[in-house]
Amino acid sequence: MIPELPISVALPELRAALAARPSVVLEAPPGAGKTTLVPLALLEEPWLAGRKILMLEPRRVAARAAATRMASLIGEQAGQTVGYRVRQDSRVSRDTRIIVLTEALLTRRLQEDPELADVGLVIFDEFHERSLNADLGLALALEVQEALNPNLKLLVMSATLDGARIARLMSDAPVVRSEGRMFPVETLYTPPRTDRRLELHVVSTIHMASANHAGGMLVFLPGEGEIRTVERLLREDPVPQSALSPLYGNLSPAEQDSAIRPRSDGLRKIVLATAIAETSLTIEDIRIVVDAGLQRLARYNPSTGMTQLVTQRLSLASADQRRGRAGRVAPGICYRLWPEEETRALAAFTPPEILTSDLAPLALEIAAWGEPDSSRLRLLDQPPKGTLAEARGLLQDLDLLDAENRITPHGRDCLSFGAHPRLAHMMLRARNLGMGATAAALAAILSERDVIRTRDTDLRLRLEAFTGKADAQADRGALARAREQARIWTSSLGPESREIKPALAGRLTALAYPERIARRRGPASFRMATGRGALLSDADPLANETFLAIAALDGAGANARVYQAAPVALADIEDLFSGHIGWTSRVGWNERDRAVVAMEERTVHNLVLAERPLRNPASGDVLAALLQGIRAMGIGCLPWTPEAQTLRDRLRFMRRVEPDAGWPDVSDASLLQTLETWLGGYLHGMTRANDLQRLDLEEALQSQLDWDRRKRLDALAPKALEVPSGSTIRIDYGPDEPVLAVRLQEMFGLADTPTIAGGRIPLLMHLLSPARRPVQVTRDLRSFWKNAYPEVRKDLKGRYPKHHWPDDPWTATPTARIKPRGS
Repeated sequence: MIPELPISVALPELRAALAARPSVVLEAPPGAGKTTLVPLALLEEPWLAGRKILMLEPRRVAARAAATRMASLIGEQAGQTVGYRVRQDSRVSRDTRIIVLTEALLTRRLQEDPELADVGLVIFDEFHERSLNADLGLALALEVQEALNPNLKLLVMSATLDGARIARLMSDAPVVRSEGRMFPVETLYTPPRTDRRLELHVVSTIHMASANHAGGMLVFLPGEGEIRTVERLLREDPVPQSALSPLYGNLSPAEQDSAIRPRSDGLRKIVLATAIAETSLTIEDIRIVVDAGLQRLARYNPSTGMTQLVTQRLSLASADQRRGRAGRVAPGICYRLWPEEETRALAAFTPPEILTSDLAPLALEIAAWGEPDSSRLRLLDQPPKGTLAEARGLLQDLDLLDAENRITPHGRDCLSFGAHPRLAHMMLRARNLGMGATAAALAAILSERDVIRTRDTDLRLRLEAFTGKADAQADRGALARAREQARIWTSSLGPESREIKPALAGRLTALAYPERIARRRGPASFRMATGRGALLSDADPLANETFLAIAALDGAGANARVYQAAPVALADIEDLFSGHIGWTSRVGWNERDRAVVAMEERTVHNLVLAERPLRNPASGDVLAALLQGIRAMGIGCLPWTPEAQTLRDRLRFMRRVEPDAGWPDVSDASLLQTLETWLGGYLHGMTRANDLQRLDLEEALQSQLDWDRRKRLDALAPKALEVPSGSTIRIDYGPDEPVLAVRLQEMFGLADTPTIAGGRIPLLMHLLSPARRPVQVTRDLRSFWKNAYPEVRKDLKGRYPKHHWPDDPWTATPTARIKPRGS
């Protein structure tokens, strides 16, 4: 019997909207009943005309649970009127009208049957989770609706969604809203002590909540590891009259279903779950929620080409979803294990996968759809251009896309295989090499977090465990899942030897991760084809291998930590990538040796396999490398003799005095930027930093001036001036203003301050003692003789009695000697 649920009130409006329009958005809060009632309520609508309803769920467990629940409401088993399709499991018959499937399977069906002639409605449930497959599936379905199947209707449902935004994407679709039904939920904040492990605090909170409240409990933890730890602690210190039920993606369908079903033995159910239980699923009898406040998400880093699992704070929308699980059928309570004030700082929503994920699968799907420009697809958010370009580059390296980003025949084969493009490529290429069974086993192992608990990185150990070799560190559940997946993939590869050979691990890993082939560069240190470093522990058995093929590593820093890898022989690399291997010339600057290095390198995907000196490198390449080195070392590496520095200072002075006269810019930045112009012609035959000391830098700077401008420079900014004593004194043009530093005695008789720049700029006079120490700084020589000289004379006469200090400086004979001649 179909129950009366909050969504029932909105069903008439929903029916009317779908009868009138091709697309509709339905907003309904958790617990409204939209997942189970809406498909059943629409099954006999006239516009459906006997065609099927496809309903998408973000997870396999939700798809099975929704189909099973709907079937039970009409007194049937899953597989009759209502069925489901998920990876490795299907309950569908020729009588099935409602098919619940995971989001990736819709994309697969659209690629194979874009018309969807037997489908009248596609429902996108829990669209707010914004998975990559949901975003792409909706974009493709909108194109099908517009161009191939105008009778197809689309319904987007969500509990937390910007309905107006998605409605605009769907040609201003109407938005139907349901109020839902939520019992009051009390929220308590119980943050752990800073010195206490999260799992211990979770266990103590579970005990406290069990002692104070009745009903089932749903505990949200970030991942499988934390769930296992909490489960072990609770088995050591159990809650009375309770039964533990873990719930995460890697459990078997039977174990997942067990966590969802109500218990019939009267024991309190305690479900330890990841975010898998946040939406979609209805878990009976839950009155208490314990929320650790964390979620584990896959984050792709385009600069490293790697995806990491990142543990971070959940979003506010997720926190509210989790809290709502306690108020589905009765008043409840939610324990939040963080300080209350941190709630205000939570992000509003979890970012959509299209902005944070590895886009290689998306890029391949778009190419297969035949749309070269992703911006023309009606995606709610466009993928980041850099990440998409990285993905397409990888697919080209794997020969899945051609140079114009069109899908190749091999790319289509990989797309239909139902695995990540890397792994599909590896398995299909391995089949042609007679290694399909081993490749399928390795692909299944790499699809799991890890099948053995060890710090050794060697993938051969994991293949040995897969074959049944006794290993106390084996994760039996992960191995069972991997074996089942490998069985399916091996069957798809066709008849061949089923023998699994662990020794092939490196060769096969290199096929899937060509850019992560690495060459040893030091103890436990490797350089990958990407140019980044990769490190193992010194004790790792692979630390001294010459070449590695790396499958898993972290993405932090310049040197990533390797988690899974296998040795690969040079001969295997040469065999697998013969079409990508070749000799290339490299002329560059070596910072360590401070010299130009010219080499020929045999490379594959930028990894150097062998190298030899390059004979007779092109002079232009050598010059470019040397200029690169000068820029790296800085302008100070050049031989700045006093003459060169003076010329540079004079040019800077003239540029300040006559800013519009076209004097060359000789600042550090400009000189480095224009090295080719003013210095390139003087570097012939030079290859090392030491060679630069042979440069005549003054001549190189003067090369920027024609003859007339050189004469003008000498006239307006002379190197030196002749003073009254007859001495020629160099002018210091310095960084600030021109200075003439001269002994006071050599200026006797000169009334006016010397000037430069055609009389426009008076020199700053540093009048020196016989010991060449400044006794006066002035720009007004006449005023100095008149006002300050008498006092200065008294001081100098006492300190330098052997010198002539006349009473009248106006008529005294200037001298560079101790006393003037004849005195």
